Amino acid sequence: MPRPRKRLAGAAGPDKKGPEGKRAKTEAPGEALAKVENSSLQKTSASKDCGENLSRYWLMKSEPESRLEKGVDVKFSIEDLKAQPEQTACWDGVRNYQSLPAGGEDSSVVSPEQARNFLRAMKLEEAAFFYHSNCREPGIAGLMKIVKEAYPDHTQFEKNSPHYDPSSKEDNPKWSMVDVQFVRMMKRFIPLAELRTHHQAHRATGGPLKNMALFTRQRLSVQPLTREEFDFILSLEEEEPS
Repeated sequence: MPRPRKRLAGAAGPDKKGPEGKRAKTEAPGEALAKVENSSLQKTSASKDCGENLSRYWLMKSEPESRLEKGVDVKFSIEDLKAQPEQTACWDGVRNYQSLPAGGEDSSVVSPEQARNFLRAMKLEEAAFFYHSNCREPGIAGLMKIVKEAYPDHTQFEKNSPHYDPSSKEDNPKWSMVDVQFVRMMKRFIPLAELRTHHQAHRATGGPLKNMALFTRQRLSVQPLTREEFDFILSLEEEEPS
């Protein structure tokens, strides 16, 4: 989980009702993001773990509110990322999953290695949503991009870290992390409740969020998105919250 003094970590947590944001006018989603990043978003196919016909877009969860784990505050919000040197941090601490949120739709078991494998599949300049999780107001807070591909997560070897794993060896690391860089805040905060409403509607209509992992694979702290899911969520910035 995120810790400013150790840069950053990602972990999943239960979600609660999120807030409504204010409307902000912007350009078409793809054009706006491209201008902000000043780089082209890759549209290559994802790894086998990510499924077929996926573009390389991601949703990554972090906790914006203070919570002690083994005496360490695991808080790390998008504001904390923005405040880091060069607005860059390592996404460390991806290990396991807490119980499903109340009313969750997926009861399947998710392997801890699955989120790690998604980290290992990430490529430079790929875009990710920064998702505030395990908090009073969960939802998508902003955009970031991958600036360093997967390498060994240092916290797995630190005995005082909440993410220490005695089964992992330095000559054969079990866990990986990537470096991410702040791109921008969302034009308005996109709350979980709003995303769930679209997901439920799209299940009936075949819309872009019908299979969104945030609802079908909720325990994953690092989740792949299709290009259609990514673009649709960006388009919500243009709309008044319902």
